[in-house]
Amino acid sequence: MIKSSLAPWLSVRDGASAVEFYKAAFGAKEVYRLDDPGGGVVSRLSIDGGEFWLSGDATDSGSAITDGGAGPNVRMIWTVADPDTAFARALAAGASEVFPVSEGYGWRVGRLVDPFGHHWEVGHPLEQ
Repeated sequence: MIKSSLAPWLSVRDGASAVEFYKAAFGAKEVYRLDDPGGGVVSRLSIDGGEFWLSGDATDSGSAITDGGAGPNVRMIWTVADPDTAFARALAAGASEVFPVSEGYGWRVGRLVDPFGHHWEVGHPLEQ
């Protein structure tokens, strides 16, 4: 029996570069990949067991593509034990800070934007 799950799907320009960024920035592992002869890519990525899909260079498929200038069409929330280290790693890989890691609203969290225009909140809930 197949277990139900829900995973976000990011549509970006230059999918191959996006895959490499997510590997470097978040330690993503590629679980599945399909390369199109025309240069496009479809990939399923896993970060500590949480998965998301990514496709790139799909301009003829009618997919909404984020190129970093029009604003994000998906926001990701990545819950990690050490948000400060994860955040710093993403910045070193080329992400830009939206707001730094800090405590508020019951979370230790910061927000960054990746080179493809998607916003990522990186943090964890504080102990109550």
